[in-house]
Amino acid sequence: MTDPLAKYGVYIDDLSKIRVLEPEAANQTNKLKEECQSFVSKITDFEKNSDDFIKILDNLAKEVEKEKMKTIGARNLLHSVEKQREAQKQQMQALIMEKSMELERLRIQYDSLKKIELEQLETIEHLSVN
Repeated sequence: MTDPLAKYGVYIDDLSKIRVLEPEAANQTNKLKEECQSFVSKITDFEKNSDDFIKILDNLAKEVEKEKMKTIGARNLLHSVEKQREAQKQQMQALIMEKSMELERLRIQYDSLKKIELEQLETIEHLSVN
């Protein structure tokens, strides 16, 4: 009875229902449908996980960029302080040089005054003796 109906493309399934599709093809179609739904579900989960991963990486990239900018700022500050100290060092060296020159000038003036004092003392002594 199934054979004559199968000839016309009509089949009877396990539940005694009339089908136009061969029972084996119907079973494979249902399996394929379930596998497709499972695949779509897995792809959706994968997409969600990859979106979460991308968000995490974006946040990490922002943190890295922020730290990079902090580091660049600190390095620039260090260079600025270094240049400032170098300028102070040069100022101090110039001041030392200026004070050394003044000391030398005062020493020469002192020696000159001491010489004049000795000459005056000699003159006074010479006049006192006479």
